[in-house]
Parts: sequence; C-alpha cells; structure tokens
Amino acid sequence: MTAKSVVVLDYGSGNLRSAQRALERVGATVEVTADPRSATAADGLVVPGVGAFEACMTGLRKIAGERIIAERVGAGRAVLGVCVGMQILFARGVEFGVETTGCAQWPGAVTRLDAPVIPHMGWNVVQSCSRSRLFKGLDPSARFYFVHSHAAQLWEGEQQAVLTWATHNVPFLAAVEDGPLSATQFHPEKSGDAGAAVLSNWVEGL
Repeated sequence: MTAKSVVVLDYGSGNLRSAQRALERVGATVEVTADPRSATAADGLVVPGVGAFEACMTGLRKIAGERIIAERVGAGRAVLGVCVGMQILFARGVEFGVETTGCAQWPGAVTRLDAPVIPHMGWNVVQSCSRSRLFKGLDPSARFYFVHSHAAQLWEGEQQAVLTWATHNVPFLAAVEDGPLSATQFHPEKSGDAGAAVLSNWVEGL
C-alpha cells in the first residue's frame, strides 16, 4: 500500500522537523514546505504553531495559509492543527488585551487560562469520547504533553463535532474532530507512544 503523503506547513512557526519525524515514524511520506500546490495536493496537511496567536496569523497570511486551509476543508481534505495551529482555526484569539482575527473555521475565541500556574506545561490526561478517531485504542489514562497559556474554553461550533477536553484549573478543549478538520492543543510529536498513536490514527484516516 502506498504511504500517505503529508505536508507540514512551513509558515515560520512550529516544531517542523520534530513533526516531520513523528509523522514519518507512523508511516507517512512527509514534506515540510510553504508551497501551496504541495499543501493542496497532499493527502493530509499539518498546521503546527508555537508562540503567540498574532505572530502565527501574521506568518500564515504571508503564505496565504488561511486560504489553503479553507480550500482543503471545503473540499473535504484532511487538515490537522497542532498547539497554536489549533488555536488559529478559531475566529479570534485574545492575548494581552489584543484581539486577533483567526482563520474562522470554528466560531469562538481562544483566551487565557484562568489558572494559578501559567503556562500549562507538562503531561496531562484528556477526556475523549467513544466516537473519537484520533484517540481510538488509547487507554483513558494516556498522558499528553502540553505547553500553552491560552486555549479554547467553549465550543460554539457544530454539534456533530467530536470534542476532547482536558483540565488545568479550568476545562479547555484538548482536541476537536470536525469532518476533515482536526486539531490538538497538546503536542503529539512530544507525547511519546500516546502521541504517536494519535498521529497514526490520523494518518490511517487519510
């Protein structure tokens, strides 16, 4: 069987090479590029992201990344956002009093976690549901690696979406599966065997 092709979108943000290696380990053929033709043609597109929401959106717009994402989702072709790459899929992000427009694939805002210790950094469990494809076969005690100060804390999107939650003083969305568009707030590429299983499940569905 031919390996699935995945593009890790290079827009100046994210752990590109570690994401590439993690996806290659689960059997995908991976290219790291900003080329829109490659990003459109691949079986799957991964949108990484670290740092600030505003900086990520600035970088994404420079390569027309929001259009690439929208076109893929509109055509029913898989996209996976990771960390801030998940956050920018929402309509807006609010950081340090500054509101930034996101890709608006999902309504709602990404806001600061109300927790005594920020950022939320380290390993945490998640609460997935039986309909989840990303977490298929994973033990409920599986732990994933997070590093973030902001998150989507409400879901205002379509009801058929599969939502996975985690808690750091307050509940927040750890993952969303919504048709061809999926995302994780944690870093699967840093989450050991559990993260590899999530990536494997996603690649298997391409």
